[in-house]
Amino acid sequence: MSMKLFFALMYLGVLYVSTCVADDDDRKVVCYYGSWAVYRSGQGKFSVEDIEPSLCTHVIYAFAGLDSTTNKIKVLDAWNDLPDNNGKNAYGRFTGLKSQNPNLKTMLAIGGWNEGSVKYSKMASSDTTRSIFIKSVVKLMQEHGFDGFDLDWEYPANRGGSPQDKKNFVSLVKELRKEFNYHGFLLSAAVGIGSDKIDTAYDVSALSKNLDFINLMAYDMHGSWERETGHHTALRPRPEELGNKRKLNLEWAVTRWMQLGAPSEKLVLGLASYGRTFTLVSSSKAGLGAPTTGPGSKGLLTREPGFLGYNEICSSTKGWKKTVNPQVVAPFASKGNQWMAMMTWNQLQRRANGPGLLDWVVPCCGLLGLMTSMGSAARASFQS
Repeated sequence: MSMKLFFALMYLGVLYVSTCVADDDDRKVVCYYGSWAVYRSGQGKFSVEDIEPSLCTHVIYAFAGLDSTTNKIKVLDAWNDLPDNNGKNAYGRFTGLKSQNPNLKTMLAIGGWNEGSVKYSKMASSDTTRSIFIKSVVKLMQEHGFDGFDLDWEYPANRGGSPQDKKNFVSLVKELRKEFNYHGFLLSAAVGIGSDKIDTAYDVSALSKNLDFINLMAYDMHGSWERETGHHTALRPRPEELGNKRKLNLEWAVTRWMQLGAPSEKLVLGLASYGRTFTLVSSSKAGLGAPTTGPGSKGLLTREPGFLGYNEICSSTKGWKKTVNPQVVAPFASKGNQWMAMMTWNQLQRRANGPGLLDWVVPCCGLLGLMTSMGSAARASFQS
């Protein structure tokens, strides 16, 4: 039976992979909440209360961090996350979303790009340090009422980590699973999809045995760090792409994870509803693979060169020339020397069939309008 790959708010046409489809009750709509969005101004601000809890099956609070001295989990923003000293208690308000949707699962993520890899490598390297970490995680989750935990180590055996990280990550996940079983906690991991990351960082089969689900970070496959345009959520490679470039697409990533032993029903594919932008060398060359000089202009709300939130795309692309490539199956647009890879609602909706849906990230990649659309798509997917 074919599996209709789920699209995650954070992961094209409809892609079918030959494997067993998960039961409808097991399908997931996983939404990450980036807590830093509370510090944005105006329409860019996004608080816990802006999350619509009926639209997601799982919501994940990003991020907690790791104390490199103690090997314990640590709160990264005590004033916002905790109730102490007149804090905002975002943890408590976040887990409190279950009062509006009793079926909702609230989870806490640790890591992210800014946390690096070195201290996670150190923590995972011995039985003793892993045990210290796991006990601290359980304590924090119990104190604040989280239902599960998401590991976002970017990336084992990379960015200054050790070659032993691949094996040690399996041990960490296995030991977390054993302890979590006593408490009924969920355990997931956000993982890379590049061939270099998969080969060095992950024992896919071993990890899959102990994770409840696996969030494939199937976005940012291209961006303004390159010197030519490319789509960050391409479905398939273009004919002219050769070598490793043929692996920078959703089809290759999902197929590879499944070949290495990840069950289809545990895969949650991350789709980015934000846009990646570039500045063109020449407006006369504005297709995929066109030469660029760097990132595109920053948006009024996100204020980050090379990046536009979905809300910014909706309000700032009038008059742009839009194109959909038949292999990429996602639109790009240009105006003058500005070029953007993006996702329209039609493409996002077409990706909504399958075992899980994950969106990166609720605060900047959708806001309430997109969340409502995503919820409708997910419900339609479940019904079909």
